[in-house]
Amino acid sequence: MPAKADTRSALSTQLYYGVGAVAYGAKSNGFNYLLLFFYSQVVGLPAEWVSFGIFLALLADAISDPLVGYFSDNLRGRWGRRHPLMYLAGLPAAIAYYYLWAPPDLDQHGLFVYFVTLAIIIRTLLTFYEIPSTSLVAEFTDDYDLRTRFLSFRHFFGWWGGLTMSVLVYLVFLPEDRGGLENVEGWKNYGFAAAVIIGISIYVSAFGTHRHIPYLKKPPPKRAFSARRIVGELVQTFSNRAFLIIFAAALFTAMAAGVNTSLGIYFGRHFWALTTQQIGVLQLPYFLSALAALVVTPMVARRFGKKRAAITTSALTAMLTPLPMILRLLGWFPDNGTSTVFYSLMVFYTIDVTLMIVSGILVGAMIADVVEDSEIVTGRRSEGSFFAASSFAQKAVNGLGVIVAGQILAWSKFPTEAKPGEVAMTVLNDLALAYVPALWSFYGIAIVLLYFYGISRERHRRNLAQLSTKRL
Repeated sequence: MPAKADTRSALSTQLYYGVGAVAYGAKSNGFNYLLLFFYSQVVGLPAEWVSFGIFLALLADAISDPLVGYFSDNLRGRWGRRHPLMYLAGLPAAIAYYYLWAPPDLDQHGLFVYFVTLAIIIRTLLTFYEIPSTSLVAEFTDDYDLRTRFLSFRHFFGWWGGLTMSVLVYLVFLPEDRGGLENVEGWKNYGFAAAVIIGISIYVSAFGTHRHIPYLKKPPPKRAFSARRIVGELVQTFSNRAFLIIFAAALFTAMAAGVNTSLGIYFGRHFWALTTQQIGVLQLPYFLSALAALVVTPMVARRFGKKRAAITTSALTAMLTPLPMILRLLGWFPDNGTSTVFYSLMVFYTIDVTLMIVSGILVGAMIADVVEDSEIVTGRRSEGSFFAASSFAQKAVNGLGVIVAGQILAWSKFPTEAKPGEVAMTVLNDLALAYVPALWSFYGIAIVLLYFYGISRERHRRNLAQLSTKRL
């Protein structure tokens, strides 16, 4: 039954919109932080195989993401353009995610096929949910600052979802007294818990925003199917200059994040010699990081504009992320095994994660503002297509970051199934020496690209005024 009033901008809408990101956060935590480690160090596949398998899943994303985005923009039905796909994806995505962490007893080749197949299925199903769900922000509001608020909630819940799973992994499912990270049964329990959380968050968000369907944007008039027209429209949509710039910047930022997150568990267990419980406890302040970003991001965007704030936070992230390792290599960081090193890392990482979240929110809000900029030229609203491309950038290049991480592990000759204390210091130093310049290169290119993004608050206001005139 339609809502009595248009409440798309209400706080309750922001919360329902945001909570849907818990699913994506839980999934991304698994794929970005844990998957390479689980299949290479626990199951026993070579790291290069795992990273190559992720690359194959990304090739599938390259096809599914733009198609799902375009399909979502043009879907017709009494439940609108977005919600049917959201409802469709939830249950099968949750089931598939569980089985990814409960592999059968197969030889290496069979296990590789199993892993790749499930990775593709999960990514595709969550594409059917995440792209329509995220796209709703450009339909709920066209306000420059309110979009930042919506996406702040989105990132807040996404990070809380991922962090919750991290804490459960290290402190509940895989603590040292239960076999640690090598406990296969603990990984199955993690997979089940993550699957339940993914399914619940998807349906809570979909049901919670369902009442706004009558007020959402309508699809263009129905036209006969034409593959050539679809390709032409996608090319025209993605040729928007502002979008190309922010898309490219997001590519390199995501690649840096992929390298960082994939190697984080290796650095934690081996370079810093932390216990599983210590790694878990280190995640706890990140909940405050997400909360701080939720509050701070709209303020800095309003004060400095999205572009300037994004450049500043990205630069600070690039400087702070590898700083503890640089200081250790120089002999200026506390020794392993002391409380000083643990709390020093906690302070560094908490600030760093806060900056990362702020930067991610700002980039998402900048993409939302491209919708009207493109509509002026194309005459079409393409929220799904833009967020599909952004989603692919995050998944694909984050995945490419995982691939780079796998190659860094291979280059440094990091041993498979290594236990804490068994890796030579020369190998660990080589790992750090390869990691730092890779991270700086990716962040540096992203920051340069952000300088060329051209949609300011004033330009967005002009775009809205021009579209309003056209619709009269």
